[in-house]
Amino acid sequence: MKNVRKIIKIDEAKCDGCGECVPACVEGALQIIDGKARLVSEQYCDGLGACLGECPQGAITIEERIAEEFDEAAVERHVAEQAADKVSQYPGAAPAGSCPGMVAPCQEDQPSPSRLCNWPVQLSLVPEQAPYFQGARLLIAGDCVPCACPDFHRRFLTARVLVVGCPKLDDAQFYRQKLAQIFMTNDIRSVDIVHMEVPCCFGLVRLVELALEDSGKHIPVSVTKVGVHGEVVETSQLSTAEGKGHAEMPGAGYPVLEA
Repeated sequence: MKNVRKIIKIDEAKCDGCGECVPACVEGALQIIDGKARLVSEQYCDGLGACLGECPQGAITIEERIAEEFDEAAVERHVAEQAADKVSQYPGAAPAGSCPGMVAPCQEDQPSPSRLCNWPVQLSLVPEQAPYFQGARLLIAGDCVPCACPDFHRRFLTARVLVVGCPKLDDAQFYRQKLAQIFMTNDIRSVDIVHMEVPCCFGLVRLVELALEDSGKHIPVSVTKVGVHGEVVETSQLSTAEGKGHAEMPGAGYPVLEA
């Protein structure tokens, strides 16, 4: 299906084929073909523009035009195929940093491609009006979550714009105000919160709830609680209706979302 949406545009006259934009696109939508950067499929481009800042020639911009819809499932298949191609090209290569005597590592030893599409990711550092926030699926994660989840990129980060923070050690009031500004000034399509199972980390959910109230926006929010070994403990939907969707966690002083 084709609709009018944001998608990248490459000025071939400016592009010198340096290839800096290719690794910046975690969806694998860009390749160097015949000495120029090319968009290999409209379905792979989410229109967030993570590649814009990587082009030293300024050859990449965002435009609005009729294009195929972004397809997350197609992106996952495409990225998996790219990774498989790399493995088949270098079947006897040892993983980086391993003993040179290692040969033919198993499939699990191959590093997974990064799916990060924005930088910076720390909530205190991200610009409130960064272009990648427009139309974004926003992932808000506790600082410790990527450390606990070895498959964080694959499980949570595909086609998401990431911000991270710690509701216990960082300035919670500042985070509330900044998130409210991000919600107000950008067309955020959805919010996914991933937090650790420890009570203090649930404060991240409360911050998002308050920031949404401050912004006056109604955005669908999903919540995932992760255990210290990376397992998903609980998933739920955050209700932005007044006072609904909450229960009290005994003895912790933090609200808990009802599943």
